[in-house]
Amino acid sequence: MDKTMSALKIKKGATSHSAYDLRSTFGDEIERHTLAVLVENEPGVLARVIGLFSGRGYNIESLTVAEVDHEGHRSRITIVTSGTPQVITQIKAQLGRIVTVDEVHDLTVEGPSVERELGLLKVSGKGEARVEALRLADIFRASVVDSTLESFVFEITGTPEKIDAFADLMRPLGLIEIARTGVAALARGAN
Repeated sequence: MDKTMSALKIKKGATSHSAYDLRSTFGDEIERHTLAVLVENEPGVLARVIGLFSGRGYNIESLTVAEVDHEGHRSRITIVTSGTPQVITQIKAQLGRIVTVDEVHDLTVEGPSVERELGLLKVSGKGEARVEALRLADIFRASVVDSTLESFVFEITGTPEKIDAFADLMRPLGLIEIARTGVAALARGAN
């Protein structure tokens, strides 16, 4: 009975560990990386890529996918993920082993890149709050894409941090709903 109780205590006090907990073992910090993955555009490819992440406990912060070569039937998957340097290396190696993956680029380490995201924010308000929402939208270069007497839908494009800042300012003014596309990214320069 005592062995059973101590086994239960161990199980109860134990915590589940994911790949991110490796930093306590190796002393490495968590890094954010943007990966561009060129794949063959065929059924099940996205499921295999996502399965790699979910099966190993890796987190995806942002995911965008679109066909980029209609004639060659190729799509580009842009994934923003984070982990220790060892975890990021593992992710890239495992992505490269998927048969339908043609190329894996880590835009974070390959040089300067451009990242953009589109956000739609619905803000409800009247009076001074409505005027302030329009004023802030002008400062952030957000466009009004829909308007009623009681609400606006703003469209904003920029870095994820810019969209976060805009959303934070809109919350006290009546932010109801937000939709985001996820990050699209390209390396800078001729390469």
